[in-house]
Amino acid sequence: MNAVRIGVVGAGNMGSGYVKMIAAGEVEGARLAAVCDADPARIEAVRARNIAGLSLFNDYRQMLDSKAVDGVMITTPHYDHPRLATEAFARGLHVLCEKPAGVFTRQVRAMNEAAARSGTVFSMMFNQRTSDTHLKMKELVSSGELGAIVRVNWIITDWFRPQSYYDAGGWRATWAGEGGGVLANQTPHQLDLWQWICGMPKRVRGFCYFGKYHNIEVEDEVTVFAEYESGATAVFIASTGEAPGTNRFEIVGDRGRLVLEEKKLVFLRNRQPTSEHLRTSKDFFKRPEAWRIELATGDGEQHKGIIKNWVNAILKGTPLLAPGAEGIRQVELANAIMLSGWTGEWATLPVDESRFEAELRKRVESSTYKKPGGLAATVADIWKS
Repeated sequence: MNAVRIGVVGAGNMGSGYVKMIAAGEVEGARLAAVCDADPARIEAVRARNIAGLSLFNDYRQMLDSKAVDGVMITTPHYDHPRLATEAFARGLHVLCEKPAGVFTRQVRAMNEAAARSGTVFSMMFNQRTSDTHLKMKELVSSGELGAIVRVNWIITDWFRPQSYYDAGGWRATWAGEGGGVLANQTPHQLDLWQWICGMPKRVRGFCYFGKYHNIEVEDEVTVFAEYESGATAVFIASTGEAPGTNRFEIVGDRGRLVLEEKKLVFLRNRQPTSEHLRTSKDFFKRPEAWRIELATGDGEQHKGIIKNWVNAILKGTPLLAPGAEGIRQVELANAIMLSGWTGEWATLPVDESRFEAELRKRVESSTYKKPGGLAATVADIWKS
């Protein structure tokens, strides 16, 4: 295979961007072969681009069966991700899935099992993993340079969205259409980076606020406290109703502190580990000597970088930066936080899947979002898998 023939399922905001990128030849080794969307207007918008050799479909199954593609990029609403990916795997097709991997862990686990059986290349669109800054943070933690993690703090409240954003899409910010709010839409990248760099906590206590700032039925603000097996703790705060907002990611280790804020990464490196200093120092008030190091930062290639990596994995066997099987971790964190918010209790990880689904289903059944054909069909579609 000299080039991967790619089909894009979903030609909305993200999908249309990928169509333009691949059609323009920005991803070496990739050729845009097909686009599918159930909305005729979106298909006509793609047709108007006059892309040579492009097949257009309104039914994704027809595209999957067409033999016109080697792999698909899934850019549809969240509930559809596992189902579409599983059907692609059954046909021996490679998959690159937009975040999140799904809405609840059971459907994502089934998708992962289908991917493993198929032997195809499965990646998640966790484009923030391409960032030089995030890669450096992961390196410093994984190598032990920062020392054992003591505390993690991420305030990510610069996701401001006006009411018009939610009003523009009927499926947005609804339990039946999207499966959540800021946890399902805005912060999957941050939840993924949190666990990718720092590991998964053992339990979380989530405080979720539903429609606090907007006329929506899902959460637009969350505050999370988490505990690790090691005794380390974490706080995660997110909001779509705060302006100007903050984006500050801080990791404290035994050998210093990493702070990423306003695209500046600073490493305060202790000369002596904190744990050693506090045991041996005879000075009541002296802190460990610390060196301030400003590290080079960069955004990396983002979405394009993940697509390139996926294509190279198919063509050359290049290791994946964002393996599809890892998508379940972000979903599990989001599920645990939401379950804790609903019940007012701690949620342990792995999350109680049955309890989470039961609570989610209650909200889906009373959701304001209605698909054509009625809500009953929507509920049936969501739990079909």
